[in-house]
Amino acid sequence: MWQRTKGACGGIGPIIYKGAALDVPNVPLAQFVLEGANALGGKPALIDGVSGRQLTYRQLADSVGRVATALRRHGVKQGDVFAIFSPNLPEYPIAFHAVASLGAINTTLNSLYTPRELADQLKDSGARFLLTVPAFMDRATEAIKGLPIEEVFVFGEAQGATPFADLMSQPAEAFTVDIDPANDLVALPYSSGTTGVAKGVMLTHRNLVANVLQAERSIHLREGERVLGVMPFYHIYGMTVIMNLALHAGATVVTMPRFELETFLRVLQDYRVTRAYVAPPIVVALAKHPLVDKFDLSSVALVFSGAAPLDEQLAQACARRLNCKVNQGYGMTEASPVTHCVSDDLDWTKVGSIGPVVSGAECKVVDIATGAELGPGDDGEIWIRGPQIMKGYLNNPAATSQMLDQDGWLHSGDIGHADADGHFYVVDRLKELIKYKGYQVPPAELEAILLTHPAVADAAVIPSPDEEAGEVPKAFVVLKSAATPEELMQFVAARVAPHKKVRLVEAIDEIPKSASGKILRRKLVEQERAKTATAR
Repeated sequence: MWQRTKGACGGIGPIIYKGAALDVPNVPLAQFVLEGANALGGKPALIDGVSGRQLTYRQLADSVGRVATALRRHGVKQGDVFAIFSPNLPEYPIAFHAVASLGAINTTLNSLYTPRELADQLKDSGARFLLTVPAFMDRATEAIKGLPIEEVFVFGEAQGATPFADLMSQPAEAFTVDIDPANDLVALPYSSGTTGVAKGVMLTHRNLVANVLQAERSIHLREGERVLGVMPFYHIYGMTVIMNLALHAGATVVTMPRFELETFLRVLQDYRVTRAYVAPPIVVALAKHPLVDKFDLSSVALVFSGAAPLDEQLAQACARRLNCKVNQGYGMTEASPVTHCVSDDLDWTKVGSIGPVVSGAECKVVDIATGAELGPGDDGEIWIRGPQIMKGYLNNPAATSQMLDQDGWLHSGDIGHADADGHFYVVDRLKELIKYKGYQVPPAELEAILLTHPAVADAAVIPSPDEEAGEVPKAFVVLKSAATPEELMQFVAARVAPHKKVRLVEAIDEIPKSASGKILRRKLVEQERAKTATAR
């Protein structure tokens, strides 16, 4: 739905695209997500797709109470930041909602992070506690050196850490925490926004409650359905659209600690998964990989793609092969994340569209040069406003003001347009982030690392198109002494998580820059696109 509003002097105002009305209850997140858990009783809430281990809804609700009580005894209090560094496990939501029910704040860490990246987030977020798994203890131990982490907890057992099972074994006690859903933070995921290094995104209880409801209006998930939990819960997509939405709806989440194609297909088959929430690289595999034909995927009714743009032809190929719907949505961490979504109860023919703006939110398209609001069919920057929009970036008012204006509009950094029906299309990005398999890769971070190599005088990193990954980081370097591309790629790889690795290196004479010294990555991107088009 869209409408032209009245201007300040009674004239014609801008076109605002509005979702349907939405009533957001003023309740804390854990209470909202788990409100139906006791009534669901013995129905499975979570299943470990690898081992088959199950947690019922009754066990989930009981365990959240037990762990919250135990964490209080260990000193976790309202406003504390609690870091979770773990792959997807059935216990992950227990920890997340136990922390949330105490009025504490979950900062979720990418399970691929190096000790340096871990330390940066732990320090910036002010985390006091850390929960991890035995396989990650080496990295965690190195990362917390010199940091004020008071206690480390672990799923399983590891030296120097308190077993999570000890927390679950203690009886729950009644306690009261005065949570203000509209203002109190519940999650602090990290995002690079439109540029630069990762920043803590301050999300309130109301933000996440609102976004679960907004997603629910388009994703008509029913009690008893089985949802694949392969997208990581530390990522806002996995946190909201899979973990919290599915548990609120009474569905069953089948978790996977990582994506491995054969295991992924077996889990879909063996657990009769009805909905697969994935990123575009997994859609590529479902559409093209020969291994898919060896499995019975007839239970899958919907493949939903998020975290990065989905190619139209790819979506159609996947839909034909699996005989299911393939839809997509759009959002960003700063919006909890969903802002636009294709409704799964429609026979959707606009395959390339991200759908209309979600209920309770507003959207407009703004000319990037003039700031004028644009009508249907005109490309501009997509701006969003609604109850799911973050409070801001932690301890970073300058970055907040660049992203979020005084009227509450979130400037997405993405270029797109709406059609005459108010359905949106994303066509390009203003922001300089690279989207590798749905993961954000900030070029500035990789450039800073390259500049520490003794052979590199200058560097710029841009996205290079890749069929499987969507985009891969490509570095342009100005050399002051001899160095091979392989040497430079290995140098960066030793210092970053695998998804951030530079995959291509090209030596050039000069990095294009503005008069103020800012890297003109856009010029390099245009050159790369032209080169790719010529090669086809």
